[in-house]
Amino acid sequence: MTLPQLVLASSSPYRKQLLERFGLPFDCASPDIDESSQPDESATKLVQRLARQKAEALRARFPDHWIIGSDQVATLDDGTVLTKPHTHDRAVEQLRRCRDRSVRFLTGLALLDTRSGRAAVLCEPFDVQFRALSEQDIEHYLRVEQPYDCAGSFRMEGLGITLFSSLNGRDPNALIGLPLIALCDLLEDWGLDLLAERYRISSRD
Repeated sequence: MTLPQLVLASSSPYRKQLLERFGLPFDCASPDIDESSQPDESATKLVQRLARQKAEALRARFPDHWIIGSDQVATLDDGTVLTKPHTHDRAVEQLRRCRDRSVRFLTGLALLDTRSGRAAVLCEPFDVQFRALSEQDIEHYLRVEQPYDCAGSFRMEGLGITLFSSLNGRDPNALIGLPLIALCDLLEDWGLDLLAERYRISSRD
């Protein structure tokens, strides 16, 4: 099939770096949506809705494209939802709550074909066991990495790995914000052979 034009509905440099691993051309654009949760909305429903809304927000600007949307939250076993902390104090509070316990990260993923309106949406879970972090551990980590734009107050692609004692899930890329294995599944379900397309591009170059 002819490769559709891909768009990543995100301004996140981390998601952009992940999608670049496919070696396919794509555009990036910020969807600029309200990411507030709705009353009685579960964490799973929240990330799925926001991923879809991010893709839909770019429909008019990209009318002949496949748009990829993604959103992520962290959840504690008591049902607490952890989003982006934005401030140091909130990040300290989040890591205090996470230490020495398991935290589930939920990443919503949406793929939208703006030509036909076809859409697919899913949620990718990933569990992380945090170490028994000391106050000094938390302070040192946050001062060095400053992960205030990341759900759960850490960056998996950086020093965040030092906070964990174990990981449990099928795709650690989901922790960075874009579950590539699930995205491969969606693209191939829609008829895009990623390896064949990448080979075609490399042969042309």
